Amino acid sequence: MANSLYITTTETRSGKSLIVLGIMQLLLKDIRIVGFFRPIINPSKKDTRDHDIDLVLSNFNMGLEYEETYAYTLEEAKQMVNSGRQAEMMKTILNKYKALEEKSRFVLCEGTDFTAGSEAFEFDINAGIIADIGCPALVVSYGYEKNVEQVITSCQLALESLYHKGVDVLAIMVNRVPPDSLHSLKIALNTAIDRPEVLIYTIPETQALRRPSFRDLIPAMDAQVLYGRQGLENQISGCVIASMLVPNFLTHIKKDDLVVTSGDRSSIVITCIASRLSMAYPDIAGILVTGGIPIPDSIIRLIRGWKELPVPILLTRMDTHTAVMAIDQIHGRISPDDPQRIALALGIFEANVDAASFRQRLAARKSVRITPQMFEYSLIEKAKKNRRHIVLPEGGSDRILKAADILLRRSFCDITILGKCEAVERRIKELGLNLSQARFIQPDAAPWLDDYAQTYFELRQHKGVTLDMARDTMTDPSYFGTMMVHKGHADGMVSGSVNTTAHTILPAFQIIKTLPGSSIVSSVFLMCLKDRVLVFGDCAVNPNPTASQLAEIAVTSAGTASIFGIEPRVAMLSYSTGSSGTGADVDKVIQATAMVREKAPDLLIEGPIQYDAAIDPGVAMTKLPNSQVAGRATVFIFPDLNTGNNTYKAVQRASEKTVVIGPVLQGMKRPVNDLSRGCTVADIVNTVAITAIQAQAGKSQI
Repeated sequence: MANSLYITTTETRSGKSLIVLGIMQLLLKDIRIVGFFRPIINPSKKDTRDHDIDLVLSNFNMGLEYEETYAYTLEEAKQMVNSGRQAEMMKTILNKYKALEEKSRFVLCEGTDFTAGSEAFEFDINAGIIADIGCPALVVSYGYEKNVEQVITSCQLALESLYHKGVDVLAIMVNRVPPDSLHSLKIALNTAIDRPEVLIYTIPETQALRRPSFRDLIPAMDAQVLYGRQGLENQISGCVIASMLVPNFLTHIKKDDLVVTSGDRSSIVITCIASRLSMAYPDIAGILVTGGIPIPDSIIRLIRGWKELPVPILLTRMDTHTAVMAIDQIHGRISPDDPQRIALALGIFEANVDAASFRQRLAARKSVRITPQMFEYSLIEKAKKNRRHIVLPEGGSDRILKAADILLRRSFCDITILGKCEAVERRIKELGLNLSQARFIQPDAAPWLDDYAQTYFELRQHKGVTLDMARDTMTDPSYFGTMMVHKGHADGMVSGSVNTTAHTILPAFQIIKTLPGSSIVSSVFLMCLKDRVLVFGDCAVNPNPTASQLAEIAVTSAGTASIFGIEPRVAMLSYSTGSSGTGADVDKVIQATAMVREKAPDLLIEGPIQYDAAIDPGVAMTKLPNSQVAGRATVFIFPDLNTGNNTYKAVQRASEKTVVIGPVLQGMKRPVNDLSRGCTVADIVNTVAITAIQAQAGKSQI
């Protein structure tokens, strides 16, 4: 079952609050602990808190603090996007969401309210957040004063936009539909959208929910209650301005009217109250007194003499004209302290949404989507669980120092930085960084230098290395850092932002060496696509592996995938799928696949298989319809370095949202990972996290 759901709308005044209440009640029937999260809120100037958060928290006993349930106001979000800080904003939203996820079994998310003038901005922001969180979406539209074609167009545009961003849409709920059109609209929508995986519901327009109550007037009019608090839930169906004499005025009042009058017209106030006591006139909803003119004390005394009279009287400083214009903009909403309207909303939802089918479909939506943001977050969280010590030998690199600052602030590993200590410390001050918690070592002045030189001499003397040569080699930061890992003074090493791949990997080959049972060191790239994370191997180390080596790369890559929470389904790639092609290259993949099945019989594997059949379910249905891997592969094993290196770069460049982490080296006793010399600070942070997780996994699993 998916562990979250995101409710988003297509436009303002969709009645989204009703849907939120209904879904929350539906969830709480099956799930004990449900969290509620609004990434971006937009409280009105009159409200100090968000209406829907208060509605949910007050109606359902969830044990959440208000501050836990949102990340930004809409104005803050706009400022961050306009100043180029959208990535920072998304990271904060994700962190707050994950904090709720950790303490809940399910998180219900609600999108923004679509204020006038910012609809396009809000839809895009909501779609981006849903994609980053990786949860299914429930789209709310509305049918009030729309024809069928308009509703269909609105829903289709929303669906296509969300699908384009990789969002999985669970259902569409069209709210506020004319009651006589419920069934016909549902049929038309199902036909037009033609997506069986998307549930479609229609919910009727209900006057009792749409009409404002006297309670809704109070914040909008900055009004105070003079009398009749027990009638604040009275709903308003119309507005009448009392500008006539009493006899003429009485002929114009209708049931549930709001009477607007100035405070100096006491006769109107008394007449309105008298009309409520008379069976001859319809019951008005209440009275709004304008101009800030108080009702005379004598009249107040008269009013108070009527006991239990449910006629609310409000006083506003607005003049009559301004007040009437403001009333026209007020729409009914489900207030947290209006149990009758809440009960009505829940009843309408239950009557029009098949809870059983919704639960069943939600339960079947086991999310396999992992967005780059979610994956990066999971790396940090895994690294935090068992803190490791990573050495960074390139202390002369600004990017390394900036990454170290971030690593220490996020506090998921300990850091040692190698280099000329005086120069490194001077550069840290120039960059304005805080690395007080890092350890700094200058290899040629380190207390371990002699011990390291002796160890290297013993390891390499059969290659003609003398003790003096060993000592000189150990002053090189790459060799010194590798020896730290070998001796257990660090758990892993990350290098390559300045040094070549050979200068990073060669010391590891010489000192750390491969795991028992491993014949080669290989590599994988973690390919973070917009809706999933794939493992590509080997794209960096072995130019032309044999069938046996290819099998070993496959098994090792599957193990690496498991370490990072990716369920391994291995595709042994070739230019042929199944038995459709022949040739020496295809034969090698066939042999390698057979070896993998012998070595790891429980591993899901398919080969030979072409890339399109491995990744695309549609192609898989044609080429390998009965395969457990085809169309769903997560680990892609390339037959040679030429194919693998070109393919990973092509996939990376095909979408600017693809994040590539690696190469991640595998098959060594302890983790050492290589950076690209064009790497960013974020790349370094991710690679350090990966190295820490590899170190956690232990020698027997890497």
